[in-house]
Amino acid sequence: MNEASEKYSGPASRPVVFGEVLFDDFEGGPTVIGGAAFNLAWNLESLGLAPLLISRIGADELGGRVLQIMTSYGMDTAGIQLDEELPTGTVSVRVSEGQPDFTINDHQAYDAIDAAEGCAAMSGFDVSLLYHGSLALRGERSRAALEELAAARGDKIFVDVNLRRPWWQKDSVLGDLSRARWAKINEEELSALFEVGDTSKEGLLKAADDFRRELGLELLLLTCGAAGAAMIREGRETSFQPAVPVDEVADTVGAGDAITAVTMLGLMRGWGGAKTLGRAVEFAASICRLEGATTHRREHYDGYLESWEQADLPGLLRD
Repeated sequence: MNEASEKYSGPASRPVVFGEVLFDDFEGGPTVIGGAAFNLAWNLESLGLAPLLISRIGADELGGRVLQIMTSYGMDTAGIQLDEELPTGTVSVRVSEGQPDFTINDHQAYDAIDAAEGCAAMSGFDVSLLYHGSLALRGERSRAALEELAAARGDKIFVDVNLRRPWWQKDSVLGDLSRARWAKINEEELSALFEVGDTSKEGLLKAADDFRRELGLELLLLTCGAAGAAMIREGRETSFQPAVPVDEVADTVGAGDAITAVTMLGLMRGWGGAKTLGRAVEFAASICRLEGATTHRREHYDGYLESWEQADLPGLLRD
């Protein structure tokens, strides 16, 4: 599959997304492709950023579905590795009152991402940023691969904290964050990694800024569920955006990944913090209306891109 990287002829600068591609098996419902890294890569592709997803699948039926789904949507599969022994990742999902509960299986193909194959897939273009989450680093081989990729592209790392019991250790997560430039975390994860005395909105924002300072992050994205999200930046005023009301919530799977995707788009396009956050929260609300984290309907994403581009035109051109 890495042979495809030699034929790549898209943008000269692209984001690289490192991590899990798996299938969410919803209780009493469908089996849907997902994983934080895959969801993010799908959103970035839909938003026109041509990401390279580096992950690993099994030589099984689900692995074949991954390739078919990505290819049919026009995604680059050069970073998708094939494992002859380990299965494609699966997760059991139970949704209660709109909130997902995950049971994550062990010894999956994405636990064994290979460094050499990953580096080969990254050749031929400039990496605008390197994203990774926490879950895919539970496997020693995948962690070693990420370490090698990060050593080569270490100045532009975006870490998405996704703590899933029992697959995380505090010291490891803090170590990953200490080398990042940008990061995303939710309020529960912040409390798990940092002492948060005051859980009011003001207290959470102060704790998040203290956490950002301690780790030397340029930007920390804090998601607060139904309350909204905040962007805390070095040397800038904190931006807070209340959540957009959603009349009919299908589930909240992928809402955080949607916020991350639009934040990355804002970083790459040079949007201001408040503008980026407002658009990210708006886009995340639309994902909550879907079953699962993504949709094949390109018009869903195109509508947002067109409205944002229109809003960014100078007044005379917009009229």
